[in-house]
Amino acid sequence: MTDARPLFARATAQAADLIGTVRPEQLSGPTPCTEYDVRTLLSHVVGACTRIAVCGERGDGLHVRMFVDGVPDDGWPRAYEDVRGRVVAAWASDERLATPVRVPWGEVPGREALPLYVMEVVTHTWDLWEGLGRPLPLDTELAEYSLAVAHEALPDGPRTDHPFQPVVPAPEGADVYGELAAWLGRRPVSPV
Repeated sequence: MTDARPLFARATAQAADLIGTVRPEQLSGPTPCTEYDVRTLLSHVVGACTRIAVCGERGDGLHVRMFVDGVPDDGWPRAYEDVRGRVVAAWASDERLATPVRVPWGEVPGREALPLYVMEVVTHTWDLWEGLGRPLPLDTELAEYSLAVAHEALPDGPRTDHPFQPVVPAPEGADVYGELAAWLGRRPVSPV
């Protein structure tokens, strides 16, 4: 199995770059996560990254709330960068990959959990990218990796025990990010 740590670091760096483009007037805009506006999605991204950090630090990430409160409108880049440094450090050791972590789907070695965390970060980066009007180019290799993980980990059909909607058709001419989003039940905010 490929060591997912370099891809995870790249995925979090890409998310940080994108979060750095957020303007306060965009915070109430829609995202492909229909129940989240940009602000709520940012809150979830920072909260989820905190959960992943706690798992990497040998804590019980399932006790970490998946959203954060109290971040000022212009504070999202700093809030994410703070937790990004923590999460990359938490997963840096080889021992972390061999040691079991408790995740929503059970207890698995870190090396099995981290690819799914890459997929989560990459997917939410696309969600945010869509909500912000696609301001930066995205790393295609991260989406290719995440799509392969999604195909392996998530069935094509009802997903009652997963936080993702059933597969939807990808828009005609969709790139690999569009294919990943469709596999996870998402649709673009605006036409491709």
